[in-house]
Amino acid sequence: MNLSQWMSCYQKILKDFGFSQDDDEKSAQLLNQLLKLQDRLSPWDLPVKEKALIFGAGPSLKRNLHQLQELEQHQEIKLDEFTIIAADGATTALLEEDLIPDVVVTDLDGKMENLYQANREGAVLVVHAHGDNPEKLEKHVPHLDRVMGTTQSQPVGRVHNWGGFTDGDRAVFLAVELGVKMMVLAGMDFGTKTTRYSRPDLGGEVAEADQIKKLKLQYAKKLVEWVAKHEDVCILNISGGETMKGVKDIPVSRIKEYWY
Repeated sequence: MNLSQWMSCYQKILKDFGFSQDDDEKSAQLLNQLLKLQDRLSPWDLPVKEKALIFGAGPSLKRNLHQLQELEQHQEIKLDEFTIIAADGATTALLEEDLIPDVVVTDLDGKMENLYQANREGAVLVVHAHGDNPEKLEKHVPHLDRVMGTTQSQPVGRVHNWGGFTDGDRAVFLAVELGVKMMVLAGMDFGTKTTRYSRPDLGGEVAEADQIKKLKLQYAKKLVEWVAKHEDVCILNISGGETMKGVKDIPVSRIKEYWY
């Protein structure tokens, strides 16, 4: 998706959610200033292979993780042959299974202690600036290493815009931009439920999502469908959630049929 295409979609997002483009752009400018104080990190510094596993924070996340680990134990797949990308709060679930993501796509809404841990252990953090998180950017970005910036509005300096709205679909756009040819979506149900990985203060494992979260999930689904239709990439979904046009819903055991 080129920038002009994205900006057309972005205008609809602003209208549907009541967001402020001015606030988004002020936050992006702040993030750019913060990143100027760090060693420059370009998109091509990210550890990206031709295959990627992208983990969302949906209800299927832990089940998918265990299934993938079981396949690896039986030598049916090798997880280190994939770039492992976590969408924000999914990082917590990966760390619980002793799995360090290569890349974390985040607007700093997840459990910060887990984002810091992943970063210390080698993960690149692709930090997103939007109108609601300038305080988090100021508080956390100066204390993180290997950080790249993104925005959903006009890119500026070290803050990029490759398309995408939620952490999950933004991870998909990022993977395409970096040349991934086959990606497997895990924990991406795109339904009506939220989890403690998506909402750390939830108080339980899974709950009904509020209306804003449901609308965000609807947008995320449509954006992944756009990628499947318009980009040269094979997208597999092992989550067992919402069916998406152009995305192949498969049981986890069939991953190897598409690459190995």
